[in-house]
Amino acid sequence: MGSTFFGLNIGVTGLYTYQAQLNTTGHNIANAGTDGYSRQRAIQKAGQALSVHGTHGMVGTGVNIIDIVQDRDLYYDIKYRNNNAIGGEYSAKYHYTTEIENFFNELTLDGFHKTFNSFFDSLQELSKNVSSLDTRTQANNYALSMAEYFNQLNTNIASIQEEANFEIKNQVDKINSLADQIATVTKQINMIEVSGKHANDLRDQRNLLLDELSQIASISVTETQVGEAFGVNSFVVKLDNHTLVDTDYYNTLQVVPREQKMNMNDIEGLYDIQWTTGQDFNALSQTLGGTLKALIEVRDGNNNENLRGTGVTGSTVVDGDGDFANIAGSKKLIMNNAFVNDINKLNIPGTGVITVGNREYEYVGFTARKDASGNLVYEFDLKDELTKDAVGESVRVGESINYKGIPYYMSKLNEFVRTFAAEFNKVHNTGEDLYGNKGLDYFNGTNIVTGENFILEENPSVFSSYGESYTVVDADGNTLSYRGNYYQITAANFTVTKEVAEDPSRFAASSDVSQGVEGNKVVLDLIALKSKTGMFKQGQPAAFIQTLFDEIGVDTRKAKSFSESQQNILASIANQRLSVSGVDEDEEAMNLVKFQNAYNLSAKVISVMDEVLDKLINEMGV
Repeated sequence: MGSTFFGLNIGVTGLYTYQAQLNTTGHNIANAGTDGYSRQRAIQKAGQALSVHGTHGMVGTGVNIIDIVQDRDLYYDIKYRNNNAIGGEYSAKYHYTTEIENFFNELTLDGFHKTFNSFFDSLQELSKNVSSLDTRTQANNYALSMAEYFNQLNTNIASIQEEANFEIKNQVDKINSLADQIATVTKQINMIEVSGKHANDLRDQRNLLLDELSQIASISVTETQVGEAFGVNSFVVKLDNHTLVDTDYYNTLQVVPREQKMNMNDIEGLYDIQWTTGQDFNALSQTLGGTLKALIEVRDGNNNENLRGTGVTGSTVVDGDGDFANIAGSKKLIMNNAFVNDINKLNIPGTGVITVGNREYEYVGFTARKDASGNLVYEFDLKDELTKDAVGESVRVGESINYKGIPYYMSKLNEFVRTFAAEFNKVHNTGEDLYGNKGLDYFNGTNIVTGENFILEENPSVFSSYGESYTVVDADGNTLSYRGNYYQITAANFTVTKEVAEDPSRFAASSDVSQGVEGNKVVLDLIALKSKTGMFKQGQPAAFIQTLFDEIGVDTRKAKSFSESQQNILASIANQRLSVSGVDEDEEAMNLVKFQNAYNLSAKVISVMDEVLDKLINEMGV
């Protein structure tokens, strides 16, 4: 037979159980608006029945709370984080492409088309009287305005590259901070759960940190039980397949300013990312994902248009000292089959890093010459000797990044000013200035070191990164002298030649100065350049720029479409996840009533048992 107070104890278990249920329900309601909170449930189970001798059989002992768990579906967590990385990537790309487009649009209103047309309108006026200093001055002013347009546009785009570079550092710092927090929370979770309890709120905190991390870069999360004991778990977070967090230990990333540029117009000090353990961080991984991938592609993207080719067979190329190039011990590296065969499209820095196979070498300059087929063969002067033969090896400067980022648009601006300057100067050099002189370039670039213009050579068969004049020793031992080249002109330094800008009389607008106003053939030829369809692949000069404007517009709309689409997908997944782990206030309100009634009934059981015991103890036998 059970204890006299057995029924009273059953009622007490009900009070404890439904008090816990009410507390859990209240906790859910209190956190209904808390980010990352997962609904909790108290799991109750009937107490272990007792065997009673006699006719009663097994007698129940009440109810107990055996655990408090959270409702969460790992599948939706994985799905959410994978898509969060995609959403983070396209959201960042949309932000930066919009900034680039805004600069183009802002300047387009009173920018290229207006200044370009005004310049050619002034040339039209000059054709009526090539001797007019006032008209020459006006033409110079419009030419300077057009040059300043490209200077300012380049500066603005460079500021976006600087912003993206700074944001890369911020995101790396954020990754390190989140890794630290995740490792700390994981340690707290294990300390609690090793005693057999679930650290639900700490798990919510960790999951929220993981959600935040997944927007920055793609991550994978694995939790496995270690041994037989409950609560002893290994928790590993990998960032692009590299361990970031391992339970209560975490790795960190760091940013290191580049010593060399990858692209000609890059700003100084762009960051490379490294693991502080010394392991390489693959910033160009296609699976990196997230905001970090977008920032790197915006900052460094060149649409796969970096210089690359093949190491030339040593027996066919001899350097200036009569030695075979591309063999171990040589400081010369020769590359053919180059991806870039147009000087106006060349975007490599004058000094930098060249990769041969999988090994990097620093080069201090380069020379390029046309072979018999008209293709460019590049000769790089290395700082250190080749450690192995480079014959047949793949050779590249910079990286091929399949995205139209800042370097791509800068390269396109360079291509325009170089091509236009070369075409304009070619015609201008056939004319005479008011002093009867010929051969002065009209458009040029400004050397940032000397502040002077470059000395340019038209259609050079050989050009170099070394400056305005240089010599090359050919295979026969002949010393050849060359002047500067249009590679030195960029959108950043594009300008009108100083002599012409300071003295309009130096404008070689006349075919023959002795003919006076009649000698306007050169000006008419210059005017014809405006509609020259063969100047660019896109056609006329204005068509090249308009195509570039259209291109950034398409890129922006594409990024916007992908970003909005991904946000819709992410919202749908978030709703699916909330359907499992979210707090339904109506459901919790019903639970309040249900558990309150159960609590009241348990109290009623105790009250009844109290009366029974009172009758038994105080009234029997009286």
